[in-house]
Amino acid sequence: AAAAAFLKRAAELTPRPAVRAERALEAAHAKHEAGAPEALELLTVAAAGPLDAVAQARLQLLHARIAFHGARGGEGPRMLLDAAKALAPLDPALSRETYLDALDAAIVTGDRGPGGVRAVADAARAAPAPPESPRPVDLLLDGLVTTFTQGYAAGVPGLRRALDAFNRHERDDHAVNDGDDRRWLWLAGRTAMSVFDDQMVHALAARHVRLAREAGALATLPAALLVQSVMLVLSGDFSRAAEQTAIAAATRTVPVLHGQLILAAWRGRSDETTEVHATMVREAVGRGGRTEDFLAQYAMAVLHNGLGDYPAALVAATRAFESDELTHSNLAHSELIEAACRSGRPEHATAALDQLSSRALASGTPWGLGLAARSRALVSTGPAAEEYYREAIEQLRNCRVATQLARTHLVYGEWLRREGRRQGARQQLRTAHQMLSDMGAEAFAARAARELRATGEHPRSRSAQPSDALTAQELTIARLVATGATSREVGAQLFLSPRTIEAHLRSIFRKLNITSRRQLRDLRLP
Repeated sequence: AAAAAFLKRAAELTPRPAVRAERALEAAHAKHEAGAPEALELLTVAAAGPLDAVAQARLQLLHARIAFHGARGGEGPRMLLDAAKALAPLDPALSRETYLDALDAAIVTGDRGPGGVRAVADAARAAPAPPESPRPVDLLLDGLVTTFTQGYAAGVPGLRRALDAFNRHERDDHAVNDGDDRRWLWLAGRTAMSVFDDQMVHALAARHVRLAREAGALATLPAALLVQSVMLVLSGDFSRAAEQTAIAAATRTVPVLHGQLILAAWRGRSDETTEVHATMVREAVGRGGRTEDFLAQYAMAVLHNGLGDYPAALVAATRAFESDELTHSNLAHSELIEAACRSGRPEHATAALDQLSSRALASGTPWGLGLAARSRALVSTGPAAEEYYREAIEQLRNCRVATQLARTHLVYGEWLRREGRRQGARQQLRTAHQMLSDMGAEAFAARAARELRATGEHPRSRSAQPSDALTAQELTIARLVATGATSREVGAQLFLSPRTIEAHLRSIFRKLNITSRRQLRDLRLP
């Protein structure tokens, strides 16, 4: 933010029109990164020129980025494609980045028309050739283009090379431009999720949040927090996911409700999920954002599966499965298959099971293979079903996605009870209930409790913790203060004033019945 303000002031004080226009363009870029609304005003100054051909193309690019960032409209991919074509003969490297921008925009909007993912991927095949030593962004562009034009299995090797390149840069301080990485880690993290690589999602999302915070990049921080919060939810760490969602809400420059919606759905909070879902769908319709609608439907499928309303879950999951966005369709597979089988309509699971199985095989990760095995168990009978359930548990134990491991114990226990094997069912359902209760997946935990009672066993209740009284933001502040951080340091990380931190601390101390930071450090916070 300070750099953006300096560049803006430099442009204002520059008398020579050409130099002023160039500085205004640089300032507009910096302001956009910082999430400041003056970016468009500075673009107007830059457009007054004179600008050479390269600067004019950069102006076109920045205008497209700002317009898409603000509205998420269907015109975004087309504007970015036009900018990419204009840059091709002038700056091949930036042209390639802009083609990736256009592809990302198409993924976000979810349009299937001329600005849709497949159409943009086809257009991106005309991008300038990558350099002899391709950057991570070059590998990511080529991997995604291959995936969307030739199929998932064909694209996975290229996507893995790109993700490995981003990950190597984390360990090589001399090989990375943090600003460039910060720009693409949002897409890289989602790509890692699309190939079921939970370890990579975790690493890239954590790095993205760190870089955005260090740079004060408010335009990109909410997106970074979104990917991290979704992964935390899937990992069963709902408390930390709630913290990240609260921070994103406090610092966002555009509405980001996705994390809040997914967290509410997994928690089984029907009223909150329904309310946020309605808001997201309304905003998506206003902007033409199909991808947001798909994500909202996925969340509703999770909620309804947790509540045991399988017909409603099937309707929502079927809608989410239609998405061209790989992450959303991957998330939807297992929800659709479970809902179809529990609704007595297993034929509706066929397409999702086929796609999930082929993608899991191509990705080769415990997360994907575990979900595929569980899904095959749901459509199988007898010894084959049991073998698939056990395979799913073994695979999912080797990844971070604790929510899906817990749900596998749940559906395995449900199957065992229906097979008349009460002792085995109790063991699986007890494990599921404990895991789901501990993470706060209230609807799924209640479903496990109902099944346990049906076996004749009374489920144990979770004991309340003092920290349960804290809000998500208070818990975040308490954790940071417990590490020894000062109010100023905590405020800098959360974009809050030291005075605000002190006010929160007074509330935290009162709720926890303590009087000092030292006592806070002695507590075991979740």
